[in-house]
Amino acid sequence: MIRTLTFFLSLFMSLLAGSLQAQSTYNVEYYGALRATIQNGDISANADLADFIDREHLYALGAFENLKGEILILDGKSYSTRAVSNDQVQFIDAYDEEKANLLILASVENWDTIELPHNISTMEELQETIESVAEEYGLDMDRPFPFLIEGLFGALNWHVIDWPEGDNVHTHQKHRTSGPNGVLEDQNVKILGFWSDSHHGIFTHHSTNLHMHFVTEDESLAGHLDGLENGQNLTLYLPESNQ
Repeated sequence: MIRTLTFFLSLFMSLLAGSLQAQSTYNVEYYGALRATIQNGDISANADLADFIDREHLYALGAFENLKGEILILDGKSYSTRAVSNDQVQFIDAYDEEKANLLILASVENWDTIELPHNISTMEELQETIESVAEEYGLDMDRPFPFLIEGLFGALNWHVIDWPEGDNVHTHQKHRTSGPNGVLEDQNVKILGFWSDSHHGIFTHHSTNLHMHFVTEDESLAGHLDGLENGQNLTLYLPESNQ
């Protein structure tokens, strides 16, 4: 009897360990840190994007070295942008001899789809919703995780950083206004974000647990997401769980 119980206990622990391992199908990596940029003015390269060109199902966001543009990669495809004037941006290939000052990434082969049941009015409400859904869904909230959002937003504040050479005084507000920026109205977008409540000053600012970039449905604009209003018919995607 004891031998039988020991066998079933061993089998249960093995299955449990396998299940937990299966659920950890993504790993968030990051290079550089916001505090090094803001506090120390360090805008040098911390990662070579060519090193990740063969990474399967890559999702990444960040800023190029010298803060000359925004990085966005969705399933290996670059939607990265750089300023060409005070109010215009162009799409560039992030892998083409480009380096990142800040880069956050994860490889995710499969996503689970969650239709959000209500409209989202603010960034704060979006964060609360993501945290609530992710915890109920079973993600490990002690680890950072990537997510995707698709849907229509009544307003979306954005920027593409274009840091002036020789300016060594960095603030969050100056980062928002140093290059093309504005408000999109009534646009369908796809958003890539990373959540963490323990990486403030590293890849999220101190006032939020989210870092997000976007691309419009027609792929006419992509950049850093600063604020949002009136999100409707939103779909949230979280890394597939094997619970």
